[in-house]
Amino acid sequence: MAEEELPDQQDLFEHYRFKADPGQSVLRIDKFLSDRIENSSRTKIQNAANAGNILVNSIPVKPNYKVKPGDLVQVVLPNPPREIELIPENIPINIIYEDDDLVVVNKKAGMVVHPAYGNYTGTLVNALMWHFRDLPLFNTGESRPGLVHRIDKNTSGILVVAKNEFALNRLSKQFYDRTSDRKYIALVWGSPEHSSGTITGNVGRSIRDRKVMQVFPDESEGKHAVTNYRVIEDFGYVSVVECKLETGRTHQIRVHFSYIRHPLFNDEEYGGDRILKGTTFAKYQQFVKNCFKTLPRQALHAKSLAIDHPVTHERLFFDSELPDDMQQVIEKWRTYLLGRDIDIE
Repeated sequence: MAEEELPDQQDLFEHYRFKADPGQSVLRIDKFLSDRIENSSRTKIQNAANAGNILVNSIPVKPNYKVKPGDLVQVVLPNPPREIELIPENIPINIIYEDDDLVVVNKKAGMVVHPAYGNYTGTLVNALMWHFRDLPLFNTGESRPGLVHRIDKNTSGILVVAKNEFALNRLSKQFYDRTSDRKYIALVWGSPEHSSGTITGNVGRSIRDRKVMQVFPDESEGKHAVTNYRVIEDFGYVSVVECKLETGRTHQIRVHFSYIRHPLFNDEEYGGDRILKGTTFAKYQQFVKNCFKTLPRQALHAKSLAIDHPVTHERLFFDSELPDDMQQVIEKWRTYLLGRDIDIE
């Protein structure tokens, strides 16, 4: 995202809505929808129903449900309906695992995941459409073909992408049901009060700036969000933390740590791009500025992901190394503080 303007991960978007006529004869829902949705198949509709993405009168139904007169039928998916023309682009992507059903990508910082305002080309989706141009899923006209989840433009790390409709439905359901397991590594300002803990706070669009998020103490606003963390290394001025998400709200880790006054290192949008801890000595000030130059983005990496394979049901685990910019800055802090008595202001 200049930051990506994407909806929250647990949201579902209505793609189709049909009201059965009063004279509608009783008909299986897969047949009912295949007759009404262009370029659909009964198999595709059955996969969507099995994943809980077809609702009748707001309740998920199975493929054998029989539509009755007056029923309100909705098809809902984790991605919004197509809004812009997508162009396949031959952009290199780092694939760390691939089989017939899914691909796991280690995204570099600076790459937008999904085309949106201001970022219509050069995204991961554009690259995927080129690499998988022979697969039906990437020729459906959807705005985010294969995408199950996402990470911010300037966050690096692991993403899983589905290669067919069945896998997309099964994987999307895992993320919606929160049975996937995601861990991130972040560098934050200061030392959290506790070496491990849980940050809970509803997250929603900022009232003052709609491009960023904020935490709402009043639970009637925003959406429920939970981040578990543990401190891996404490340098006094900054700390390396591991974060485990229970929910997947937009900018969740970034806004949660800003909320507890430990914003991510060099996070421009949430106040981490200023020197928040340390001394006023010129040498220290220059050291931090050099770190900002080495890591010109928020210090956040999606390090690992565990999911159940959509076909075999085998539990899969994927891990990745920290990117060079984060490794270099963490090592700079280790070296700078080696043998020093830390006097935190």
